[in-house]
Amino acid sequence: MSHDAVSFCRMLRSNGLAVSPTSTVAYVSALGVLDLDDPDQLYWAGRATLVQRIEDVGVYDAAFERFFLGVEPGPGPIMISAEVEAGLDDENGDDLPAGEPADQAPARVVRFSSVETLRDRDFSRCSEAELAELGRAIDRLRWHPGIQSSRRLVPSRRARGPVDLRRTVAAAMRTEGELLTRRHRHRAVRQRRLVLLLDVSGSMEPYARAIARFAHAAVVARHRVEVFSLGTRLTRITRELSPPDADVALGQVATSVVDWAGGTRLGDGLGSFCDEWGQRGMARGAVVVIVSDGWDRGDPDELAEQMARLGRLAKSIIWVNPLRDSEGYEPLARGMAAALPYCDRFVDGHSLASLEALAMVVADESGDR
Repeated sequence: MSHDAVSFCRMLRSNGLAVSPTSTVAYVSALGVLDLDDPDQLYWAGRATLVQRIEDVGVYDAAFERFFLGVEPGPGPIMISAEVEAGLDDENGDDLPAGEPADQAPARVVRFSSVETLRDRDFSRCSEAELAELGRAIDRLRWHPGIQSSRRLVPSRRARGPVDLRRTVAAAMRTEGELLTRRHRHRAVRQRRLVLLLDVSGSMEPYARAIARFAHAAVVARHRVEVFSLGTRLTRITRELSPPDADVALGQVATSVVDWAGGTRLGDGLGSFCDEWGQRGMARGAVVVIVSDGWDRGDPDELAEQMARLGRLAKSIIWVNPLRDSEGYEPLARGMAAALPYCDRFVDGHSLASLEALAMVVADESGDR
């Protein structure tokens, strides 16, 4: 069944759904504990693990019917209802649009949100109302924490891994010494740590609010997330971002970060992180995300040295530059040019769509490979 599940995920990708490797693993794991003869369980296992956005449900349904049930999608056109958020649409798509004859094929309804028109808009070009709407969409971002294997061995429910001699002997003693079953152990797994280092200098101010909200969504969604601000100094803001209410969290950040919209000394900030936190274990094996435009007042050689040092601790470094998608952009700023050779991934972060893509990149980099 795992082969069929992987083939189904490939079909979804070919139809435009962004199915990450982590989602595929979660889907296969879910199928391992469900009744595969029950179409409802099969459907909802994929719906819960593979569909990231509500507007993708229609595409998923059509692919599920084609792949598992051998049913081709109906001939009706795909209708996009603008009344979804008001609760006026029929979720099952049973009602026909007004004025349509009953003998025509029913239309397939795809949900969408009004925020779709803003998904690709640069944060720096958004009004206050638009930023507030995008902020609510960022709060709903789905994070798929990657897992890493631990050195610790735990009891296994399946016959895999090394034999657990102590538990095997204990079980034999309960059956008068007869060795009926062997007990096994396997490596425990845990979420991989994510560290976010956010540039809050003046040049990043048009993006700082959205990026801080993005960090808040990560802290609320995961258990092993640490967030720091980078300006003229390094400030840990994980605790300030922990309240579920984003407005309360961002208010606490504004109070605690005294160098907001100031200068930038990226090399000094990364050095402080490695000295105070990274070498103590926070960065070891973690995925580190640095959000900055690369404009730096410090020494580029110092930044390169600290990036190399961080690279030896972390599993991977993802650099997010909101200017990367700008027309004609080249990473020529001294700080960006010095740091880029030590980055595993270099992505943009200027819009909601780019932040959604970043969440998938983090999930991909977080898994064991």
